[in-house]
Amino acid sequence: MGRMNDTIRQIAEERFQAYTQLPWLMLLLIAVPLLIAAWRFRLYPTGWWVAGLVVTLLGSIVSVFSPDLFVWVLALDGLLIVVAAIDFLAVYVGTSQGIEVSREIAHSCSLGVPIDSRLTVENRSGLTLVGDVRDDLPDGFESHPGQHSMRLPPLGRVTMSRKLTPGRRGAFRLESVYLRFLSPLKLWRRQIELPLPSALNVYPDMKQLSDYALLARTNRLSLIGVRRTRRVGQDSDFERLRDYSRDDNFRHIDWRSTARRNKLTVRQFQSDQSQRVVFLLDCGRMMTNTRDGYSLLDHALNSALMMAYVALHQGDSVGMLCFSDSVHAYIPPRGGRSQMNRLLHAGFDQFPRMVESRYDQAFLYLKNHCKRRSLVVLATNVIDEVNSAAVTDYLGNLSGHHLPMAVILRDRTLFEAADTPGGGDSNLYRAAAAADILVWRDQVLKDLEHRGVLLVDAFPDELTAPLVNQYLEIKAKHLL
Repeated sequence: MGRMNDTIRQIAEERFQAYTQLPWLMLLLIAVPLLIAAWRFRLYPTGWWVAGLVVTLLGSIVSVFSPDLFVWVLALDGLLIVVAAIDFLAVYVGTSQGIEVSREIAHSCSLGVPIDSRLTVENRSGLTLVGDVRDDLPDGFESHPGQHSMRLPPLGRVTMSRKLTPGRRGAFRLESVYLRFLSPLKLWRRQIELPLPSALNVYPDMKQLSDYALLARTNRLSLIGVRRTRRVGQDSDFERLRDYSRDDNFRHIDWRSTARRNKLTVRQFQSDQSQRVVFLLDCGRMMTNTRDGYSLLDHALNSALMMAYVALHQGDSVGMLCFSDSVHAYIPPRGGRSQMNRLLHAGFDQFPRMVESRYDQAFLYLKNHCKRRSLVVLATNVIDEVNSAAVTDYLGNLSGHHLPMAVILRDRTLFEAADTPGGGDSNLYRAAAAADILVWRDQVLKDLEHRGVLLVDAFPDELTAPLVNQYLEIKAKHLL
């Protein structure tokens, strides 16, 4: 009889231990669907869901010491599973087929100039959706704000706006829209990525062109460093009559028109036209240095476009050749307003590459495609003897057939190091090395001048005015 009682007691203890493990098994059954949902449907538990699990965990621990609570803990686990499953299905079904997005954004913009981007989200389900939305952001861009909170009623629509500021030139694509929704009971959070491709071309900032046009109309170009160049001789081809401005030559006043209009009127003469300008932009390793977020190529391209704008308004034809270890783009010299758009499209997606520039290929391509005499403007940098010798030889060989001009960009860090030698022995050595490089650089520039090459030697951020002034001086002296 005692042996039978011991057996019954042992069986009861084994069953009790098995029963007390059921809450833990329930928690395991809850955890496995969580992992599957997170992997398959991108549904993740929220803090409320974790709080419910903590409560059931505490109940399981208590049930080990108080078997009378076992049934209640089991009911609590079952209720949590049912509620979580219903909440899971609600957010999954409501956001699977009832969400549509659309984007309104310009196809082109200027570097550093904010543009408006509008995103519209429509809810075609029967649930109220609460969550956040974030539009795609290409590398190098800034968005204000970065994301939006939203509450979408059934069959509702909301439109959100942001300011998108591009920090890089080039062709970009906005690929997707990212949404995050809370379930009705806030137990789940679902993340959705909806494809919504949009192309966006970022061009150099052309505000300087409009500034130049405004200042040119009011004869205030000196405010941006452009000098008034006195012409050798005088153009005699009459172009048009216009209102007198303060800097006009009084000898050009048309007194008959002035008397007829009762307003001072001057005769404007036509400058030499049909001259040709070709820019050679070095996109190799010499132009990779950056300062204030802009590479040497960025500054060279901005200044070249400014000079192209001036040349086109002077009636000249302008072309461009971009190269590094090969020729990337070539726009033949042409005139007219549409040529400015061609130059912009050719240069906006050109970036400096860590390769050795092939000047031989670039100048051979120029020789084969540009037969008429032109002003050839090479924008580059000189760092070592190899590339400086190539620049000197190829530009020097152009003299006679073309008018060569070298735009050599200064390294501000190098000049600052040579100008401030104080601060210790290391700075003295640094200043001495910088001064030695600058002496060598100055000799390279003198060699270019001796070969008949025109020079523009300026810091990258101060290049525009000297380049335009050099072009106007060439026009005034009729060097072409």
